[in-house]
Amino acid sequence: MSTLSNVKTSEGEEIPSCTNTPFDAIPRAESSRTGVSVDYVRNPNKNWYVFRGSYGRENLAHDFLIEDGTYCYIPKRYELKNIGGKRKRVLVNLIPNLLFVYTTPEMAEEYIKNRSALSFLSYYYDHFEENGEHKNPPLKIPLEQMENFIFATSSHNEHIQLVEPSKCRYKSGERVRVIDGLFKGVEGRVARVSGQQRVIVVLSKIGLISTAYIPTAFIERIEEK
Repeated sequence: MSTLSNVKTSEGEEIPSCTNTPFDAIPRAESSRTGVSVDYVRNPNKNWYVFRGSYGRENLAHDFLIEDGTYCYIPKRYELKNIGGKRKRVLVNLIPNLLFVYTTPEMAEEYIKNRSALSFLSYYYDHFEENGEHKNPPLKIPLEQMENFIFATSSHNEHIQLVEPSKCRYKSGERVRVIDGLFKGVEGRVARVSGQQRVIVVLSKIGLISTAYIPTAFIERIEEK
């Protein structure tokens, strides 16, 4: 599987050049402190879990898990910020406090319950489901949906947004695929957000993510199965 190196998260770095990559080109997760990297490989024994890091410590958890050999992902986007009196582009977390972790059920439990260094981590629970004990189970993101989400956000484009459903004016109910440009390969539904045509990606039971502006010529309809 081809990979795209993750961008390090130092303040004030310039926007990297972007190239179109195949849809299965999931970024390599890399620790910002040590440079340790972990490649993403599909595994039938693993699930995409959502962890919550209290007090904004999801980046600390990310580095710990990568060094432990576990693939995880934090979606980021560039923002303009005032640093030392100068306006600079910096990487910020798109969804504060959340960390997406690809691991086995056993290791998920180990990280949440038995690692003292990760005492600030907890599950993000599925509040729409109940298990046999009438409790909400940990939320799991479907594989293809998670990969689509990663591909849509891995460019760190400053116009990517987490949006409320009320802010999306859908042009139709048709599902589409982006066939050119920075978001080539991303699938979703076309909507107008902030006055621009964008493609909306669903992240199960968490929210909606919109791409940057996408021209109509870059969009093709997907036949519903």
